[in-house]
Amino acid sequence: MKNTLITGANGQLGHCLRDLAKEYQDKYRFFYTDVAELDITDAAAIDKYIIDNQINVIINAAAYTAVDRAEDDEGNAYRINCTAVANLANAAKKHGVSLFHISTDYVFSGDSSKPHEEIDTPAPKSVYGATKLAGERAIEGSGCQAVVIRTSWLFSEYGNNFVKTMLRLGAERESLRVVCDQIGGPTYAGDLARVVFLLMEKGLDQSGTEFYHFANEGVCSWFDFSKAIMEIGGLGCRVEAIPSSDYPAKARRPAFSLFNLGKIKAATGSDIPYWRDSLTLVINKLQEK
Repeated sequence: MKNTLITGANGQLGHCLRDLAKEYQDKYRFFYTDVAELDITDAAAIDKYIIDNQINVIINAAAYTAVDRAEDDEGNAYRINCTAVANLANAAKKHGVSLFHISTDYVFSGDSSKPHEEIDTPAPKSVYGATKLAGERAIEGSGCQAVVIRTSWLFSEYGNNFVKTMLRLGAERESLRVVCDQIGGPTYAGDLARVVFLLMEKGLDQSGTEFYHFANEGVCSWFDFSKAIMEIGGLGCRVEAIPSSDYPAKARRPAFSLFNLGKIKAATGSDIPYWRDSLTLVINKLQEK
């Protein structure tokens, strides 16, 4: 039985990993931590935790994800998205532990007009994207055995996310204005959790770092996504499409961040749900609460 540490266990992905872990308890013993249980910015604390609990696998679901706040809070964003990741990677190398790490579409500029492949050159335009890229490079530099999964537009029934915000605003307002010129792929955290476990089951036979891209099948703008949320949620709120220039934000968003999913599909041998189907699943769960 492999002892598996899940960091960031109180976040969206962390909660979905907890839910799915019930299916894997015959092969893995799970240790769930957030900052209260393990400060991953403390390298000595990570070392001690790995030794004390004989950890074999680390799934790092911890991250600083406040994209706009990061522009004025670069130190904390860097500390969590790079320093902490470097600590985990160095500990993984030292103790022979496999590392699974979650990254983001924000490592790319968004200037391309074709879906991003894993070999594309990153060029972040925000502090958040730059700190996440620094975390990726820290993993590569450590020489540990690792998988980095880049994802985009994460949503779930847990925590704070775009879907829950739109459902709340849609119930409060008659209309909303949403940008229509940022294109990407929504990702249900439950589907991402499934892929993490499929890759963990497959095992890491490569040396160094392997990159994968994952989102739900399909493509949409934030406007399209919002329209679907209102329709599936049964809300009468009207959604108006606007250019991103009409909705200024502190951090620059990628204009086009769709992923090529060929590599992850080949590696897992599984179909990826369409984003609207997973959105329906999440909204149904939220409305049942």
